[in-house]
Amino acid sequence: MVGITCLNIKVYLLSLDKKLIFNNPKSNIMKKPEKQSVTGRRDALKMMGLGSAGIVTGNLADMAPAWANKVEKMNPPSKGLPPIKITNVKAIGVRPTNIDLVVVKVETSEPGLYGLGCATFNQRALAVIEAVNKYLPELCIGRDAENIEDMWRVAYYSSYWRNGPVLNNGISGLCDALWDIKAKRANMPLYQLLGGKSRFAVDCYTSGDGQSPEAIAENVQKAMDDGFRHVRIGAGRYGGPGVLGANPDFLDAGYARKDDRFMFQRGYAMAIPKVFEAVRNRCGDEVELIHDIHELLEPRDAINVCLAVEQFRPYFIEDPLSPENTHWWKLFRGSTSVPIAMGELFNNVNEYLEPMSNRLFDFIRCHVSQIGGITQAMKIAHLGEWFNIKTAWHGPTDTSPVGHAALAHMELVHPNFGIHEGRGGFSDRLSEFFPGCPTIKNGYMYVNEAPGVGVEINEKLASKYPATNDGGRWTTRKRDGTIISP
Repeated sequence: MVGITCLNIKVYLLSLDKKLIFNNPKSNIMKKPEKQSVTGRRDALKMMGLGSAGIVTGNLADMAPAWANKVEKMNPPSKGLPPIKITNVKAIGVRPTNIDLVVVKVETSEPGLYGLGCATFNQRALAVIEAVNKYLPELCIGRDAENIEDMWRVAYYSSYWRNGPVLNNGISGLCDALWDIKAKRANMPLYQLLGGKSRFAVDCYTSGDGQSPEAIAENVQKAMDDGFRHVRIGAGRYGGPGVLGANPDFLDAGYARKDDRFMFQRGYAMAIPKVFEAVRNRCGDEVELIHDIHELLEPRDAINVCLAVEQFRPYFIEDPLSPENTHWWKLFRGSTSVPIAMGELFNNVNEYLEPMSNRLFDFIRCHVSQIGGITQAMKIAHLGEWFNIKTAWHGPTDTSPVGHAALAHMELVHPNFGIHEGRGGFSDRLSEFFPGCPTIKNGYMYVNEAPGVGVEINEKLASKYPATNDGGRWTTRKRDGTIISP
């Protein structure tokens, strides 16, 4: 009988470290015990319980080997991967079509290992490129490329003033490139690193605009024939400039530039229900219809449009209110049952946290490279799970293929995924600039199974078509020249 106190137990447990036990020349543990009183963890725990009462039977030295060997088998030492450092960060601006795209490339101390992330802000591409090239290298070089959350916070808070889309796009490109690196090191597609698939592919919507309700219905039917189950409809471009209304008085008065767009708001509000009706009559009830008001109506008019189209069961109406009109949300939600998608212009968590937690819309629509990249988007998506809000990330043509692939990898994972803005896929020209583009078949987007995000950039070709300062402007006016906020 050997009396053992709790202190004795603690000392014994510490002695179970294999190195301490087997390197002790005075220990008799190397000897094969004649009898092992403890054969597993359960017996050891029983022993500790009795020990706390004051008495345990048996020889402690004899008990050690069986337990120590089991711990060794259950918890084999992890070799891990050697640490890697960031050696360079740079922006690559490219204009393969009429859109300026920006990609951030992060290089590492491991030869040949780098990551790519989308930082596209088409209207201010050169400003993003400047911010990335002038500020991020100093912040990042020499830091551990594995510590994504820490690196994100370093980049976000170091400027003190924050939340602007220029800096946010730069941070997003950095963040996504680090995720690309991490997945490449793990030798798996990014979606596996984020939790694995919740679906076999990513359902997409495409656009079916036109100059008349009949033409729009025809384009929707063509999209359905191509396999799409979701189609966004609208009268021409956002708000119907050039289709609804003509000869604005501000041009006759010489008040604004000739290329400023004119929107006839009342005509637009009256036309959209007719478009929905024509499409339903031609294409039936099975296709899901989407429309983007793009914040171009007064809140009361946006409510009236939603009430008028309720009977046609829209999949969602996007951006009926501008960020400046958030005080209308509760009234809006109580006025119509139409599903609402919001968030394209959000920059910061404080803008979407309250409306999401109050269930004021149904789809979160953030532009991922504006809100902080994959790190922030995954947090937003998980927040949406608790409030039955689905993801519908902003993914227009001014998102690079690198960005679209990042969205698709997340969307494969999110249990609350809604829809991907896939448009018609990627042209041969874009695929030449960005090898490994996702593919679209029967309305579904598929990522390639390469490690990481899976998309590369042809830097040699991109250098021949650099980004410009011609990303376009959002200048839409009323008849008298008053600017309408998008």
